[in-house]
Amino acid sequence: MSAIVVAIDGPSGSGKSSTAKALALRASWSYLDTGALYRAATYLALRENVTQAWEIIAAIKNNEISFNGDAADPRIFCGEIDITTDIRSARVTDNVSQFAALPELRSYLVDLQRRFIDAAVGGIVVEGRDIGTVVAPEADLKVFLYADLQARALRREAELAGDHDVDDVAASLDSRDRIDSTRAASPLRPASDALELDSTLLDLDEVVEIIWEWLKRRSLLGLPTVAIIGRPNVGKSTLVNRIIGRREAIVEDRPGVTRDRVKYEAEWNGRTFLVIDTGGWEVSPEGISEKITSGSEMAIREADLVMFVVDAQVGALDEDSALVDLLRKSGKKVFLVANKVDGPVEELDAHALWNLGLGEPHFVSALHGRGAGDLLDLLVRELPEVGSEQPDDGFRRVAIIGRPNVGKSSLLNILAGESRVIVDDAEGTTRDPVDELIEIAGQTWRFIDTAGIRKRFSQASGTDYYASLRTAIALDRAEVAVIVLDASEPLTEQDIRIVTMAEEAGRALVIVMNKWDMVDEDRQNQLDKEMERQLERYPWAQRVNLSARTGWHRDRLAPALRTALHSWEKRVPTAKLNAFLGALIAATPPPVRSGKQPKIRFATQAAISPPKFVVFASDWVEPSYRRFIERRLREEFGFPGTPVEVVVKVKERD
Repeated sequence: MSAIVVAIDGPSGSGKSSTAKALALRASWSYLDTGALYRAATYLALRENVTQAWEIIAAIKNNEISFNGDAADPRIFCGEIDITTDIRSARVTDNVSQFAALPELRSYLVDLQRRFIDAAVGGIVVEGRDIGTVVAPEADLKVFLYADLQARALRREAELAGDHDVDDVAASLDSRDRIDSTRAASPLRPASDALELDSTLLDLDEVVEIIWEWLKRRSLLGLPTVAIIGRPNVGKSTLVNRIIGRREAIVEDRPGVTRDRVKYEAEWNGRTFLVIDTGGWEVSPEGISEKITSGSEMAIREADLVMFVVDAQVGALDEDSALVDLLRKSGKKVFLVANKVDGPVEELDAHALWNLGLGEPHFVSALHGRGAGDLLDLLVRELPEVGSEQPDDGFRRVAIIGRPNVGKSSLLNILAGESRVIVDDAEGTTRDPVDELIEIAGQTWRFIDTAGIRKRFSQASGTDYYASLRTAIALDRAEVAVIVLDASEPLTEQDIRIVTMAEEAGRALVIVMNKWDMVDEDRQNQLDKEMERQLERYPWAQRVNLSARTGWHRDRLAPALRTALHSWEKRVPTAKLNAFLGALIAATPPPVRSGKQPKIRFATQAAISPPKFVVFASDWVEPSYRRFIERRLREEFGFPGTPVEVVVKVKERD
């Protein structure tokens, strides 16, 4: 996953370095001082006694330059040697401008800076010269920090902490500004999309706070994540529903209902965070329980804080002690939550949980809400300001839907390149929608794996009812639906119903024929006939044949998604639309009804996502002619992968 990149440019003495370090520290992100890279190259040139750009580049390749990325104590290394102090020597300072001016060396160092940025995890703040314009033109936030000459001179004199006259420092800065202003790509000119900030009258805290607000407005700060962990049937999902303030996590009075780790967004006292509901953790899991337990352990690794839930009415068991050991090894902050404490009697008994060694137990009744407010007050006070969960910054949303056991979760895992959700031969393994950010073909997508839809929504009950309800919600949140069908088996009525559900929801559509590695030539011919007969209404749907088990042709999914979304958001100019419609009506007028022929006056595209066209006519138009218009619209303008709606409105002549 690409890291969030903040680029800070500006003239010398404007406060770039101090601001970048403070931002990186506050966000727990990496920090890169690109000026130190030029100093390191100069240090190597002087040490190796070379002056030509190609010689310096060869020296860098033989003595790898690296940064520790720590804003609290930034260090730079040449091979195994820490050169942080050496590059600040007077000799390096006096020569850095000379070597930095070499075009070939600058180009090589720009590529090196980009490699450092690409290797960052979570986020990185990069400061220096030409960052937003040359080094990181695609940065998520670009800041151009500047101040008047006197303020910059005072700051630089304070940084030098020596016997330097402020006027001399100001003269030096002014001279450097004049040189920079003559460059074609001057570092004194901000990137066209940079946010400019005058720091002349601001202190460091004020500058950082302004930029922090910019980050928040752009949703670039990761959300803190809380994992809800515990044995089966201790009330984890009930507690999740209490925290998020709505009934989304499936709750039934039996163990093993929750299987995958499922993320929900919650808000309390103005703080937004994510909650991960997990399946029950077991000491010696077998079968599908082994995968559930593994998912719980992965949630612990992902979380910024862990809520360890114990059934206070049962008390601590041996399994709880084993889980305590695991939590201690994780190094994560842990809240011990004693659930099902409905009154003073249960609260008195629950004090025995002190013996687990996790500190004070927090008493709640997730079902009735007792103690939940106090728990949430404490929780938001302990959450980090920036969490580990990368924010949803406009990622395209893809819902994976289909019948049980057609390979939806296998498809998500093969796209992710790792096991993100539980896969098992048993039907109905997935029960809650599972969101995952996955990068494929150079683009990050938000995939939503859903439970298999077994039957009509009106006929579902129990776990199937809630799973179907959440699938419908996931489809509503999505922009494009990937409908997974089992190519090795005949199409079913339920398959057709699911395709219809996606179309009626107005989503872009990609049909994935999974298990293609199990399809022989006879089955391919039969499948083509089934598609032609049973999916005749959806010839426009994008189709991808692949194998989620082996990964065969998985690379074809991203282009199909992009095509479908492009069509879903396509708009036809009104002039082109009416020129097309006029020619169409002239060639094939609408059929006569009751002795009258409707007159088509004009048309307009009323909406996108999906495209909707409104045709104004003098009288009612036959549905068959509306379908004819839709078919010809697709032929003329091309809408592969999206439903298209044509509505006729009767407009009497004025």
